[in-house]
Amino acid sequence: MSKPLRVAAICTIYHPKSHADVIVTKFLEGASTDEGFYRFDDIEIVSMYIDHILENDVGVGRAEEHDIPIYPSIRRALHAGSNSLDVDAVLLIGEHGDYPWNKQGRHMYPRRYFFEQIAGVFSESDRVVPVFSDKHLAYAWQDAAWMWSRKQELGIPLMAGSSLPLSWRHPWLEYDKGGVQLDEVLALSYGSVEAYGYHALETLQCMVERRHGGETGVASVQCLEGDDVWRARDRGEWSQELALAALAPSEHKNGDNPEDCEKPSLFLLRYTDGLKASVLHLEGYVQEFAYAARRRDGTIEACEFYLQNDGPFSHFGYLTRNIETFFKSGVPPYPCERTLLTTGVIDAAMISRYEDQRVVETPYLNIRYESYDQLPLRPRGERPMGPCLDPAAPDLPA
Repeated sequence: MSKPLRVAAICTIYHPKSHADVIVTKFLEGASTDEGFYRFDDIEIVSMYIDHILENDVGVGRAEEHDIPIYPSIRRALHAGSNSLDVDAVLLIGEHGDYPWNKQGRHMYPRRYFFEQIAGVFSESDRVVPVFSDKHLAYAWQDAAWMWSRKQELGIPLMAGSSLPLSWRHPWLEYDKGGVQLDEVLALSYGSVEAYGYHALETLQCMVERRHGGETGVASVQCLEGDDVWRARDRGEWSQELALAALAPSEHKNGDNPEDCEKPSLFLLRYTDGLKASVLHLEGYVQEFAYAARRRDGTIEACEFYLQNDGPFSHFGYLTRNIETFFKSGVPPYPCERTLLTTGVIDAAMISRYEDQRVVETPYLNIRYESYDQLPLRPRGERPMGPCLDPAAPDLPA
């Protein structure tokens, strides 16, 4: 039998239910999925770097329990006790932590800095290994563009993005690649505008990238708030009909009229091929993500993207299984260009929000790519089941 892949975990912070906890801990202790409890016998976390350790830290204890050294720098964690790169893959988890926000309301996670350090070790070692980077690439487009350029320059296999595309869909909806012509689409979200708005963008993008002609990029982005959201609807800039279709499967909405939301936000996207898209952000009104679309023939369809927000967070179980596949093959299960594009869109949306809701032209987001051919590992049911609901599952929080 081959030896397990040696993996370095590079984290901003590691507290209960942080992204480090729901990703790294699953690699250490296993993950619940609908199909069964899965152990990552082919993956071994051999080193950790934790940027800061606060009062609620559990990472140090996890590392001690699993005999994993915590190193004082990213470089040393990638060396893993050697004098040069001595791991087969890298987990970059730059989500959560005690970092400031900039004037645009962006949480200034050091993802570019982490990636820059990782790429530096690759460069001096004259060798690259696969890197998974959690969520969007960076809080500023210039940083994300630099990361992409460096990835291309060194030939780094890169996987990134949200867990939302790997969640449960209710009702099930998946387009055949290239097999759908879309006229207008909408994603529904809640929570904080940047962090959850980004998740909604990946929810949207994992669907629309499969349209006829593939992805060609985004031409402009605008963020609206308050009553301007409903004025834009009345002008026909987004569809109330799609919003109601997206809301229909929701089990946790406060009424039947989205105007009951006290603080709505809206992202308006115009794709280069003419597709109209919007993200309707209804904080305090809904607690789910959803997607709705109008096909070119007028047919409307919608589905909820369901997250398991209590229990073992099994959508991250599917994410970790896809990461494992990527670490073994060096080929991401879905295109990383998706995350490059959504990183640029959330950046433009936050600029628009800060600068009096102006339309931000985005010629630099003419990012062309094709969606996956083979379905990534993800649940096929509408709700978690089996081991995901087992109160004795090992990865349930205490």
